[in-house]
Amino acid sequence: MKRLIIADPHVGTREGDTEAMVALLDRAERDGVGEVLYLGDTFQYLIGMSKFWTASIEMVLEAWDGFRSRGGTIRLIEGNRDFFLDEEDLEPRIDQSALSLEFSAGDVTFRLVHGDKVNQRDWQYLFWSRLSKCLPARLWARWLPRCFAVVIVRKMEAHLAKTNRKFRYKKPVEALQEEALSAFRRGVDVQLFGHFHTLWTFSDGEKTAMVVPAWLETRQALLIEETGRWHGVDEHLLRADFTEAEVAGG
Repeated sequence: MKRLIIADPHVGTREGDTEAMVALLDRAERDGVGEVLYLGDTFQYLIGMSKFWTASIEMVLEAWDGFRSRGGTIRLIEGNRDFFLDEEDLEPRIDQSALSLEFSAGDVTFRLVHGDKVNQRDWQYLFWSRLSKCLPARLWARWLPRCFAVVIVRKMEAHLAKTNRKFRYKKPVEALQEEALSAFRRGVDVQLFGHFHTLWTFSDGEKTAMVVPAWLETRQALLIEETGRWHGVDEHLLRADFTEAEVAGG
């Protein structure tokens, strides 16, 4: 089946982005896409408890419901703006959530991971990330009234963004390459990252790693055919080459 990979949409951030995402899902279904995979940070914030859901989230969830009711699949990679995706309110609205996913199309094996935790030297970010998603934080989120919890999540994300700024806007190339090479050794052919928003590619023989450009800024996504061939597409699902590439060969 065809798969559509959407990286960092951050739906709810910009005017019109909710409607644009719903339209993309409708277009994907009409074009024969059977599975949509979000490569992290699907919304401005996504917490698995429905008391936190905004109108933007509800609109996209309804679109997911329709897509899934007609045989489609929705899978989420957990990003830094995603919290407790296995909660019972969200679980029936998606097919899977995970920190990383692998699948094969034709003879090609793909691996997806958001990428915010690739650089293990960014210890301050890793500390705050673990703290914000630990069991006490989950229990606290269940207990807190919505108005207080939203404020706290926004402050936590602002702190995470500040601690991660150095490595987010200047890609940790060495760490990305090490992660890709590790995946290649395990049989992965294409390693896909999100998080860093702008295109970066790395090759090792016939194997490839890529940071998929953020849908938030580009309205571009990655389409994977049944054969394993893949290419960029625009908001109309027409073939489009990703631009502003930073290319590294290995």
